[in-house]
Amino acid sequence: MDQRDLMRGALKVSGVVKKGAQLKFGAIAMVVFFVGLLLLGMFFPAGQASAADCEDTGPGTADASAVSETDGSGNQATGTLHEQQVEYAKVIDNAAKKAKLPGRATLIGLMTAMQESTMQNLGHGHLDSVGLFQQRPSMNWGTKQQIMTPSYSAESFFLGRGTNDGLVDIKGWAKLPLGTAAQKVQKSAHPELYAGHETAMRKLAKDAGINLERGGSATGSADSAAAGDDSEPVTSENNGCGVAKPGAGGTGGSAGGKFTDGKQTWKLNNPRSVDEAIAWAKKNSGSGSSKEWYQRCLAFTAIVYGWNFSGVNYAIDHYSVVPKSMQHDGDRHPPAGALMYWDTGHRAGHIAVYLGDGKVASNDIMRPGYIDVVDAELFETKWGAKYIGWTPPIFPKAG
Repeated sequence: MDQRDLMRGALKVSGVVKKGAQLKFGAIAMVVFFVGLLLLGMFFPAGQASAADCEDTGPGTADASAVSETDGSGNQATGTLHEQQVEYAKVIDNAAKKAKLPGRATLIGLMTAMQESTMQNLGHGHLDSVGLFQQRPSMNWGTKQQIMTPSYSAESFFLGRGTNDGLVDIKGWAKLPLGTAAQKVQKSAHPELYAGHETAMRKLAKDAGINLERGGSATGSADSAAAGDDSEPVTSENNGCGVAKPGAGGTGGSAGGKFTDGKQTWKLNNPRSVDEAIAWAKKNSGSGSSKEWYQRCLAFTAIVYGWNFSGVNYAIDHYSVVPKSMQHDGDRHPPAGALMYWDTGHRAGHIAVYLGDGKVASNDIMRPGYIDVVDAELFETKWGAKYIGWTPPIFPKAG
């Protein structure tokens, strides 16, 4: 019985208190009950992970289940909750050491996993989030089976995966507050929660025999300056020059390439090539789509090409930030991979990725929030939108 179970018992006791004389006896009973709780705590100390350490305190955090779910991959730790947490802590530390990262990186990883999953390899979470770090298959972190492999998800947290930044991609991470560094990778709706796990994770690391004072490299490179040495700041010249970011699910990021309409040719610098972008858009549409794209057409097109954000507030404005020479006003014959634009009568407008053969991948047109592959003309016939034109897949302000 942990403290949460005791609290539930206390609530049940308080729930049967009645008016009048019952209120007096109920109050006495409550005092006796809580004195008993204190005595119980004195003679039977709580386990290593207390309720305060493991509490699920907001959306985006995983169900704090004490029982690991199995996916049949044989990657689950066994034993008591604390024994499982020790084993997963070792996996996280091994991933950090393999990447030649210092003990500080391990501590950030432990704090993150404790907040996201109570250091459990969960098969569920917010939307399609799974695993120790609650990474999402739909966001290009890998397949569910891959993410449910603790060593894989830990490597992803440190090095990034596909288009997602890892800890080594965060400029100056070794000098940031621990919780801030975790948030820059996780992008949680509750960034303040990571820092609260530092004390407990230092104790867990000690129980696991992990050396948090271990030196290493801020970029995961064997010959770069140790992250523990604050004398050398991370700059644009030495940031991100360590271990290459792993791909996810067989894709991941060969950059750019060339794009042509048969008359002009443009060089692209997108994280994904056109072929990879089209494949990703198709994979994450229809039955592969998740309900997260409502009114996020510009964000979707940027993510299709491997960016984290477009850098522009409205879809209609993106057309104007693309150089004039790349704007094809009213042209209805774009090459596959192009970006197509519509004036919807609203401020934002609409943008979609052209897949070829008259089809585009777009949010909201068939189902609010979902991505579907539809005829490019559907926006005019269904929404009454006005077609503007197309541009190459250029994102001048993306990052």
